[in-house]
Amino acid sequence: MKNRVIYGAILLVLTVLCIFLSPVTRVLFFAAAAILCAVEYSRQMEKLEVRCSLWVLVTYLVIQAGLTLLRAGAAAYAACFVGCVYLAFISGILRRRVSGNGALDTAAGLAYPCVLFGAIMVISVSEIWLSTLALACLSTWNCDNTAFLVGRKYGKHKIAPHISPNKSVEGSVWGAVSALPMGAVVWLLGRAFPGAPGGFGAVPLWLCLATALAASTMGQLGDLAESLIKRMIGVKDFSNLIPGHGGMLDRADSLLFAIPTAYFCLRLAGL
Repeated sequence: MKNRVIYGAILLVLTVLCIFLSPVTRVLFFAAAAILCAVEYSRQMEKLEVRCSLWVLVTYLVIQAGLTLLRAGAAAYAACFVGCVYLAFISGILRRRVSGNGALDTAAGLAYPCVLFGAIMVISVSEIWLSTLALACLSTWNCDNTAFLVGRKYGKHKIAPHISPNKSVEGSVWGAVSALPMGAVVWLLGRAFPGAPGGFGAVPLWLCLATALAASTMGQLGDLAESLIKRMIGVKDFSNLIPGHGGMLDRADSLLFAIPTAYFCLRLAGL
């Protein structure tokens, strides 16, 4: 527990610094986290005797980061993804050790986690980056803690016992509800700091609450999605990179679903 708290605090401070320093540090931070996740994904696939082409995943992430910093258009992002899908299958054709299964798993790795991280890079330089990240992160973190505590004490009905035996309907529902106060906190902070960047003061209360609820719910789905992959591989964590927390992908799983959800909620509302 001590290591979990210490390393969690270090990771939080590093994250906050990188996010608030500049758009460049935000993009580079998410790109670095994505590359670490890609490495973890590739290494775990080897346990299934599948040799994923890690270089294709890294190539996509590096190009995506460059396109994001250049503020490229949607066509450039799509071309980057399609081109790397081609590379995934070319690597399977040309390298016997990769073969068909490796090409398919490389393409799957592009979809999860790489494309989701690519989307977060783009969101991190948008006009509403701060409001999106604040709503997604605060609601998801509070949801995770509440779901764990409520589920451990009152959880009786399991959501998906074949994937994650400890997750309960009771914990999930109360976790989502607990995200609502975080939406209110973001709204109050927006009122207190109306001049903050990233659209922070422009989100009305109802939208903060709705976005927090949607982001936390999708964050729980992201957690289950990662548990599905870990169950398939037969591991508890993707790595031991962060003592007490597991790997980078173990820390990012919920946010990979929550951040894009929060962004789309705000955009659909007209922000």
